[in-house]
Amino acid sequence: TGNYFTHTPSADAEYGFSNAGGVQTFQLEVTGNQSVVGYDLSEAAYDNVTFSFSAQDNGGRGLFFKPDGTKFYIAGDGGNDINEYSMSTAWDLSTASYTTVFSTASQDNAPFEVFFKSDGTKMYVLGDSSNAIFQYSLSTAWDVSTASYDSVNFSYAGEEGQAYGLTFKPDGTKFYISGVNSSDVFQYSLSTAWDLSTASYDNVNFNASTQETSVTAVEFSSDGTKMFVIGYQGDDVNEYSLSTAWDVSSASYVQKFSVSAQATFPASIRFKPDGTKMYILKDPSNFYQYTTATSAPITITWDADIEWGGGTAPDSPAANQKDLYTITTDDG
Repeated sequence: TGNYFTHTPSADAEYGFSNAGGVQTFQLEVTGNQSVVGYDLSEAAYDNVTFSFSAQDNGGRGLFFKPDGTKFYIAGDGGNDINEYSMSTAWDLSTASYTTVFSTASQDNAPFEVFFKSDGTKMYVLGDSSNAIFQYSLSTAWDVSTASYDSVNFSYAGEEGQAYGLTFKPDGTKFYISGVNSSDVFQYSLSTAWDLSTASYDNVNFNASTQETSVTAVEFSSDGTKMFVIGYQGDDVNEYSLSTAWDVSSASYVQKFSVSAQATFPASIRFKPDGTKMYILKDPSNFYQYTTATSAPITITWDADIEWGGGTAPDSPAANQKDLYTITTDDG
């Protein structure tokens, strides 16, 4: 009887209760759960799941996933095109099938990476032959067969002579390229989101040569506080922490995860948006799926003023366990 509420916390949460005077009783029912932490290389493991795209391209360089995990795209300089695939079960490579293709040959015959605007209406292709990024519009979102060139491109030749990697900040106000020659990650800003004609170099870069001397790709966690770099020399994923989100000049090395057992010559890296899955493309025609998540039990920390009948606070509930606490005030 009386008032009640329910709440499912998605992060650390503190609850405060105040009484109405006299002796008051309330009950608190808690169901335990597990919190999942993504982008965790320390617990990364190969899923024994791979996908071959050799029937479409034997020179795979770039990889991108639709945010809901129902499509992915391969950039390849074997066919000078972007190949599109669908997955009947989201994020499950074993359910993938080839859909359609778009040729980039009119702009660049060596597409090394591909990226899409968050709504799927724009596509960006990094071209190695011209040292430029090309912008396209899709009349049907996420369908590369409907792509058309916007006659907009951006040259990165002033910073890097052979770029392999390209990724954008989720809001489209920044992008980053990685260079094989320099082993650098270069940072750029767009004054109008997703419009390459407004792009400019930030004069900010990060050199990863201490860990990798032939950088092929760069990727970030969804909040921009972690950066991941791969390359042809180390055959591993290098993780960095950014003290200022999306600012590569604030990066510091954390750890690495070897993919050499599966992907020698790794060319591209992408994560599921929550960081629980990682995908590594191997030049020339395969990519591999990994789990990069850890689970931790949710715990309750009780206020020190609570006096427990047994003398000590009870343990927090285990996953899927439901506990009922009755708390009574005796002093108003």
